[in-house]
Amino acid sequence: MSGTDHQVTSIAQLEALYGEPAKRSLVKELDHISEHYRAFIEAAPFVVIASVGPEGLDCSPRGDPAGFVRVTDRNTVLIPDRRGNNRIDTLRNIVRDPRVSLLFLIPGIGETLRINGRAEITTDPDLRASFTMNGKEPATVLRVSAERVYFQCQKALARSRLWDQETQIERSALPSTGTIIKALDEAFDARAYDEGYAEHLARTIY
Repeated sequence: MSGTDHQVTSIAQLEALYGEPAKRSLVKELDHISEHYRAFIEAAPFVVIASVGPEGLDCSPRGDPAGFVRVTDRNTVLIPDRRGNNRIDTLRNIVRDPRVSLLFLIPGIGETLRINGRAEITTDPDLRASFTMNGKEPATVLRVSAERVYFQCQKALARSRLWDQETQIERSALPSTGTIIKALDEAFDARAYDEGYAEHLARTIY
């Protein structure tokens, strides 16, 4: 028996497996940001941005104090693009394909909020200045036009126990960043990197 014998290859097969979607899952999808959904966005200190480009897909985290994603009207949110490692995978994708999906998470809250839409990158000086943190402006700001907005129920976070203190593990239980890089580059000084990372993070976070 090959692995393809049980492969699902059609919408009809999927629908036969899962049945009709729950009515509430359809009702909660809007083509705009309602006041209730706005409350979730403004309480979220963390959002994941999914994008697509010629090289494939990308999924990238963004975080700042709650409220850093700014709702400007019923269909628009602004997201500052803070200092990173300059791979700019998300931005490279957006300039060629504006489709994005956002997933908002709020510590302690089981529901997540999702926005599907299109993004553009702006260097507007006034907008950049309005997102200044610790005296640093973001290099760019993402303007996302929302097309589909809906919240996700608690099941995934409840099953994962993501916010439970009991499920948290020590960082030392996993390979350090220095160790990972050292395995790829023998000349890399893993110990110096790991020992200096806290200072580096504090210096370069904005």
